[in-house]
Amino acid sequence: MGVDLRQVLAGILTLTMFVMLGHMIKRDHFDSVQEKFPGPTKDAVKVTTMRSIHKKSDVQLKNDVLELKQCWSKPESDEGQESKGYVTFSLTDGPEYHVSQITDAVVVARYLGATLVVPDIRGKEVGDKWNFEDIYDVEKFIGSLEGVVKVVKQMPSDISPKKISAVKVPNRVTEDYISEHVEKVFKRSGNIRLATYFPSVNMKKSSTSSDGDSVPCLAMFGTLELQPEISEVIESMMERLKTLSRKSNGQFIAVDLRIEMLGENGCQEASGSKSCYTAQDIALFLKKIGFDKDATIYLTQPRWENSLDDLKDLFPKTYTKESIMPADQKAKFLNSKSSEYEKVIDFYLCSQSDVFVPAISGLFYSNVAGKRIALGKNQILVPATIREPTASASNFISSYITKKNHLAYSCFC
Repeated sequence: MGVDLRQVLAGILTLTMFVMLGHMIKRDHFDSVQEKFPGPTKDAVKVTTMRSIHKKSDVQLKNDVLELKQCWSKPESDEGQESKGYVTFSLTDGPEYHVSQITDAVVVARYLGATLVVPDIRGKEVGDKWNFEDIYDVEKFIGSLEGVVKVVKQMPSDISPKKISAVKVPNRVTEDYISEHVEKVFKRSGNIRLATYFPSVNMKKSSTSSDGDSVPCLAMFGTLELQPEISEVIESMMERLKTLSRKSNGQFIAVDLRIEMLGENGCQEASGSKSCYTAQDIALFLKKIGFDKDATIYLTQPRWENSLDDLKDLFPKTYTKESIMPADQKAKFLNSKSSEYEKVIDFYLCSQSDVFVPAISGLFYSNVAGKRIALGKNQILVPATIREPTASASNFISSYITKKNHLAYSCFC
């Protein structure tokens, strides 16, 4: 019996379409309410070739900075208004949470006409406590909010802790929520202690904007600046990585990969999507999208563990903090009992690297993405399990970038 070549060709094209559709479904799954990665898409993205990192294939990445301007103005001054009470709070769980906690506290204090008390910083263990100025520039923080919210360094000593009511608010708290759930408590007690909870780590921008957007934009992107000593440590680590990246024009990749977090999440695959990726997963992903052995990689994992060997086998220039941090800084920033300083270093280094690859979904990824967008650094590659031998890197750019749906795009344009 003869074979109709047109039917064979039609069958091949149909099969190809189903394969492509399967990839699209897997990537869209990242945008699910389960808060896995807001994943890569096939949307057109203007990227250029990072030939210095990879010389053989079509890795389309480069340290080009897309200049964005802030599309918000400083909120109208509330100077002259008498403070109606105090809002106090603590920063917890690392810098990716600090950004959101600061934003919610400023929004609440502004709405209530209250004075904001500079927060302390607390770790996971009982007794882990730092002053705000141990990590951040307190004068910069207070100055940035001048005319927006009155800020004091300490709660007045004559106010008893018993007279401060505890209030929880959801991340990205709205004025409607404050009016309904917070304002009555504040009026009754005069002072509140705020705690932000995170029903979602979604940082997609709202479909509607309001006149109040300038307050969260200022709070999220214009208030926190590291104190000089920490900034210098990060700068020295970046310079070290650039020196190690001579064959790639001084450019390096930062990968958020922490063994402890991988163990907690389990990295189980569901419906073709994963919430985290192992060292072996990341190694294969980077290789298949075209990076070669000369690529320099920084891992957020503080110290080397055997489970990372799969990554180093393919990419020998893979480093953790212990191998690139200046020796005279390790006692304070790496070998202390708490990991608070390590988290801060990772957050800001991942925000400033040439390429960022989040091996773990969550708020770290989302808020690093926001900071990178503000800095014009769009090279965020969301990992995936690639079945084919090779793939184009541009297909894995974060949808926060390709769809411009991150909250940061409400503040920068």
